[in-house]
Amino acid sequence: MAEDSELAAIRAKRLEELQGQYGGQNAAQMQQQQDAMKREAEMKNSLLSQILEQGARARLNSIALVKPEKAKMMESMLIQMARSGQIAGKLSESQLVSLLQEVSERTQKKTTVKFNRKRLDDSDDDD
Repeated sequence: MAEDSELAAIRAKRLEELQGQYGGQNAAQMQQQQDAMKREAEMKNSLLSQILEQGARARLNSIALVKPEKAKMMESMLIQMARSGQIAGKLSESQLVSLLQEVSERTQKKTTVKFNRKRLDDSDDDD
């Protein structure tokens, strides 16, 4: 038991030393980055709440659960449209759905299936 507490104390002391050497500057930088990310997320959310009605916002959040990359793309597109003045007023859920369909049609990949059938080399055909 005494060895465990001594070992824990040594580990804690070593961790403090390492954090003092390397973590002092990193911790401040990480804190600044986290604060900047929080501010950016708050700005994005406030802008989206200004341009989307409640139902449209809920739909966008449900899309974010299933396809986060598509939701981020739509959020950035909506913010860009609002800043350029293409959106006048709040978008309803049906308007958001039509926008989503347009984006899906543009970004949808066409899939084709190609069958590669092996040809039989029959020696009977030569006769």
